[in-house]
Amino acid sequence: MKTAAALHILVKTESEANALKAKIEKGANFSDLAKKHSMCPSKKQGGDLGEFKKGAMVKPFDQAVFSKGSDDKSVIGPVKTRFGYHLIRVLYTS
Repeated sequence: MKTAAALHILVKTESEANALKAKIEKGANFSDLAKKHSMCPSKKQGGDLGEFKKGAMVKPFDQAVFSKGSDDKSVIGPVKTRFGYHLIRVLYTS
């Protein structure tokens, strides 16, 4: 069974997600932005979701995480789910 670990930021709008992504691309710290802006309880851990198995997350999120190579550290998203818009940084997949 494939596993992954990732950080994410969950916000209400695509425009908010895009604005945060632009800040990250300019050097802002992903975890700091997660703590400040994310709607997910994981924001207390800087957006850290820990390790999870393929199929454990909602489908669009799962597909985004497991479609990336484990060496690609770029920010994925915005990814729309029923919860809102996610920015995702995959730490590893195996």
